[in-house]
Amino acid sequence: MKHNNFILLVVFCIGFVTTSLAQHKRYRIQNGIGIHGGITQFDILTDNFETTSSTGWIGGLSATVDLPHKWYSVSYNIHLSENNVNVLGSPQLQLFQEEEIEYKMFTAQVSFLFHAKIIQDYITADFGPMIQYNSELELKDDSQENYRILGYQNLTAQEITDISKFNVNGAVGLSAGFPGFKLRGQYIYGFTNILNKLNNNNDIDTFGGPSKFKGHQSMLVFTAMILF
Repeated sequence: MKHNNFILLVVFCIGFVTTSLAQHKRYRIQNGIGIHGGITQFDILTDNFETTSSTGWIGGLSATVDLPHKWYSVSYNIHLSENNVNVLGSPQLQLFQEEEIEYKMFTAQVSFLFHAKIIQDYITADFGPMIQYNSELELKDDSQENYRILGYQNLTAQEITDISKFNVNGAVGLSAGFPGFKLRGQYIYGFTNILNKLNNNNDIDTFGGPSKFKGHQSMLVFTAMILF
């Protein structure tokens, strides 16, 4: 239900702002809707764990407002994605046997992007803020839930799943293509501490490793977009 309310709010905001800008009579403003999909490369930058990035998927909608009299255009975007990341750990009875513990995380992201026109609308530099709601880290293999996290004596794979759900990110990238089709590459960095909620769990045993959890998400996104 929370996901549905979040998406409805975003769609309402996109429609309201796009309509408002379109009613400006002094300039020829071109509005458009885009559908996009692609792949992600997700990681968590942290000193608490040893992580490796992994590939996921992403899809979403964009509402674009092209301003011919300006050096930039703007867009409102909503993305839904499933991202994957691996954390190094070991089975309880085999401390010297290291294995990658596989996690996945679902995200809903809303961004407002500026598109600086490098070569008219064919190539643009994209940048702007992003708000994110994400699920907890979910173990792909339940048999790994009691694995110990590398660097800690007693911290298990299941105990680090309940991460912070709301985060603020920044996005930068490039878009290239034609009016009806574009390819886009983005780098998304998390400004907020995505592991902060773990610091509120007094039941976590951090013996052997850092007692405070701190991490920032790092995501590469490559998408293809069809514009109408």
